[in-house]
Amino acid sequence: MTNPYAEIFRAPGAKAFSAAGFIARLPLAMMTLGIVTMLSQARGEYALAGAVSATFALANALIAPQISRLVDRRGQGRVAIPATLVTVAAMAGLMLATRFGAPDWTLFLFAIGAGAMPSLSAFVRARWTELYRDTPQLRTAFAFESVVDEVIFMTGPIVAIGLSVAVFPEAGPLVATLLLAAGVALFSGLKATEPPVHAAEAGRGRSVVRLGSVRVIALTMVAVGAIFGTAEVTAVAFAEAHGATAAASLMLAAYALGSLIVGLVFGAIKPRISLATQFALAIGLAALTTLPLLIVDSIPALALVLFLAGAAVSPTIITAMGLIERLVPPSQLTEGITWVMTGIGIGMAVGSSASGRIIDEFGASAGFSVSVAAGTTALAIALLGQRWLRGRAPAGAALPVEA
Repeated sequence: MTNPYAEIFRAPGAKAFSAAGFIARLPLAMMTLGIVTMLSQARGEYALAGAVSATFALANALIAPQISRLVDRRGQGRVAIPATLVTVAAMAGLMLATRFGAPDWTLFLFAIGAGAMPSLSAFVRARWTELYRDTPQLRTAFAFESVVDEVIFMTGPIVAIGLSVAVFPEAGPLVATLLLAAGVALFSGLKATEPPVHAAEAGRGRSVVRLGSVRVIALTMVAVGAIFGTAEVTAVAFAEAHGATAAASLMLAAYALGSLIVGLVFGAIKPRISLATQFALAIGLAALTTLPLLIVDSIPALALVLFLAGAAVSPTIITAMGLIERLVPPSQLTEGITWVMTGIGIGMAVGSSASGRIIDEFGASAGFSVSVAAGTTALAIALLGQRWLRGRAPAGAALPVEA
């Protein structure tokens, strides 16, 4: 039997841009907690560290889609390099301001500038789309990238925190910045697989988020992201409440492992139902698996439930990307993918913040109520938005959503 994952890498240049993209994407997973660790180590103020980190995350969520919109108009290399230079300069300023005790307002200013970091996840998926548009291999490629995202978000924070604690406070963000610069330089140099700038469609001057289908998917992913963010914070609090803080990493690893395994399997099969239906079913599974979180009473039980909950993560992201590829004009694909990724990021920030407040007030287990609320919200949006998700592909995209 042919390995579908080996098959997608037979295309010339696929291994190179995927590897370069991995290097360039790792910094995003390192930056948020890297900034928190750097400032908490250097200033001893967790409130300040969290606020600066949240400023970076929010700035990136707002700026990255605009960067991707420029990419769709002018090409990846022409936009990614200047955006990365702005990010590198801002991160250098943030690290120097931390090292030399600059006023707090300068930290926020540099954090906003660092938000210009381009969405390399969208860039990589756009290259896969250009290679395999309208073929079964594209689904497999999206599944592979979802697994890569899991690996990145498992390892990135660990590396960043370890460097800042073991070496010096700025070490985590410094390594992340260097990886970003090197990764983007390598990625942008691979011109053979860079997607061409597609001819303009009618209304191209308007942001792709004006499409009802994109709004449905992005809002759903905000709610799904809240499930992720809540799981991370509440798992740590739950483990601490049970006197085994170190077990939090094992529980979160179980969550990621469930997503990784199911993602690999899901990417290799070819369901006969439409993407819109697959998306609703994946969201339904995500919502359903939040319910047992309210009754778990031990660390092994939570690890098992999180493993099962992780099974819904990859199918949700894979089908969301598939819908974006079919519903968004090719000339705006990068922006469309970026809205999905930033939706997840915004949701994670909201989920972690909301669950943290509830945990402080009512205890660790109560934090999972945010997961249930987010899962219910995601399912409601996905079901109410089915008429947009079942629409036919726009001009320039050959396949309809119903497959």
